[in-house]
Amino acid sequence: MIMILRLSARRAFLGMLVASAVFASLAHGVTPDEVLRDPALEGRARAISQLLRCVVCQNQSIDDSNAPLARDLRVIVRERLVSGDTDKQAIDFIVGRYGNFVLLKPPMQLDTLALWIGPALFLLVAALGFVRYLRKRSVDQAAEGPAALTTIEQDRVSELFSRRS
Repeated sequence: MIMILRLSARRAFLGMLVASAVFASLAHGVTPDEVLRDPALEGRARAISQLLRCVVCQNQSIDDSNAPLARDLRVIVRERLVSGDTDKQAIDFIVGRYGNFVLLKPPMQLDTLALWIGPALFLLVAALGFVRYLRKRSVDQAAEGPAALTTIEQDRVSELFSRRS
């Protein structure tokens, strides 16, 4: 019985592994009609596509997105590379149209400073708030002092002391 369970678990694991590999391969938005014949250009296009954000999906690169606008951007990148643009020129062309927002890793500039410093600032404020909360809680507990005994508890203490003596 244990052997059957072990074999079933292995088959289930292998099935999940194959399914995840299939789904992972479907995650790319690049369709075969977009792929360039020159493998070097295609590699450059894929590398650039992984740096650019899908403005529709926003958390995916245009390489991973299936949105029509992401497809259009991938086609534009490929057209720019075929026409002889460098990688930087192709990226600058897209950034010129959509701004730094289209970059998955925007440059550190004055207008993107909040993106770079914001998370650290948020953590700092949260940590200061937590420390303040802990200090106030300990001060409140110290000011309250120990709780007074109820009359039932006082009677029980008196009873215990009377038994000892």
